[in-house]
Amino acid sequence: MTRAIALLAGAFLAAVTAWSASTLAIAQEKRPVISVWKSATCGCCVKWVDHLRQSGYQVIARDVDNLDEIKRVNGVPTHLQSCHTAKVGAYVVEGHVPASDIDRLLNERPAVKGIAVPGMPLGSPGMEVPSGEKESYAVLSFDEAGRSAPFSRH
Repeated sequence: MTRAIALLAGAFLAAVTAWSASTLAIAQEKRPVISVWKSATCGCCVKWVDHLRQSGYQVIARDVDNLDEIKRVNGVPTHLQSCHTAKVGAYVVEGHVPASDIDRLLNERPAVKGIAVPGMPLGSPGMEVPSGEKESYAVLSFDEAGRSAPFSRH
């Protein structure tokens, strides 16, 4: 009897593990590709792209010399700018935005132009330091008129 219960428990655990893995794979397959425009010499941009990939996103990274033009064309307000600009679906993602906030943006689909982390806050994705030091920072949403509002806090 005890052996039968152990076998059933093992079979149940295997089924749950397989279901969880397949659910995660399906969720990641449905994630849209993120296009990133960055400078070829920016190491923190590479680290942010790595953060997105480790979070299950497919990323197309483009090294460009005209980041100011990319930001202008995508409507990124000057006061929200950082070192790289990305597009995911219809949304703009500016700077060191955590993948979890991109997930939230895509799940909730708010009526905004995009989200941004202005500047380069220490400890944000791509801006990690060996000491583990972190600054508090906000992710802001912005609209077509350049108005911003709090989206999340880290």
